Amino acid sequence: MKDLSKDAVNHLAIDEAGAGQRVDNFLLRVLKGVPKSHIYRILRSGEVRLNRKRVRPDARLTAGDDLRIPPVRTAEPRRAPLRAPVRSIVLPILHEDDALIAIDKPAGLAVHGGSGIAFGLIEQLRAIRPDARFLELVHRLDRDTSGVLLVAKKRAALLALHASFRDGEADKRYLVMVKGRWRDAVRKVELPLTKFLTGAGERRVRIEHDGGKTARTVFHRRQVWADVAPPVSLLEAELHTGRTHQIRVHLTHLDFPLAGDDKYGDFTWNKALAKQGLKRMFLHAWRLTLPHPTEPRQLKLESPLPSDLAAFIERLDAAEKSDAAR
Repeated sequence: MKDLSKDAVNHLAIDEAGAGQRVDNFLLRVLKGVPKSHIYRILRSGEVRLNRKRVRPDARLTAGDDLRIPPVRTAEPRRAPLRAPVRSIVLPILHEDDALIAIDKPAGLAVHGGSGIAFGLIEQLRAIRPDARFLELVHRLDRDTSGVLLVAKKRAALLALHASFRDGEADKRYLVMVKGRWRDAVRKVELPLTKFLTGAGERRVRIEHDGGKTARTVFHRRQVWADVAPPVSLLEAELHTGRTHQIRVHLTHLDFPLAGDDKYGDFTWNKALAKQGLKRMFLHAWRLTLPHPTEPRQLKLESPLPSDLAAFIERLDAAEKSDAAR
């Protein structure tokens, strides 16, 4: 990649290494030292052009594209570039080969830096493995969601895995705890979603029948604790699309709020749950099945239920037995 001029417009010809990347992620890599907020500002203003046209941050680059970048000044480093501090975090590896790493992501850890978070999981992983030539997130999990997370070790693997997700070849299953007595063994939900900003500038998602993007979830009943107050149910959520906050918004719309959900859930119930020991969202990416990106075989990756969520289920079992014995 050529050095960029700080005082003139730059035109970059996208090569194979950049092909398939989102425009915003590509700019974040190229424009080292430029604040993330400024990169999104020049995208919104139309100063960044792809093949002479305005471009959205989530547009994908293709080899041979011409990317226009306006003059931007970066902070001059006064010392050697800082590496992400390697904290005493544990990144359990569920599976690793030449193409990818499957990580058992803990709850409370953001997958990447930004929005006030200096270093996320991917930055920590790169710091732990400084000799790795390529490490990129294949998909994302919310900060408070635990479970299977994929990181590609090769660009070819990243593109193949993106295609598997896009073409519906990935079977994604989550375990969720909801308020209420879930009666259906299987329930298919198709409700379109759209993103919006609250008055405080917070990004949210809501059901939008006119213009929303299709979102499909199939819920499978796992267990119901009908005798505790209020009743609660454990479900397996099968994602057929991967919209932001899809499971959470679908459940709230159905009047079965997700336990511990601080955006769309039952906030009074969440406080009661915290006193009972559940101090985070009960949303766990427990299984992911998909074609291996570089080998002719299927990958089946599973993450056991974390100890805090398993302990909460044990408390529910004990409470129900106690009520039944009375």
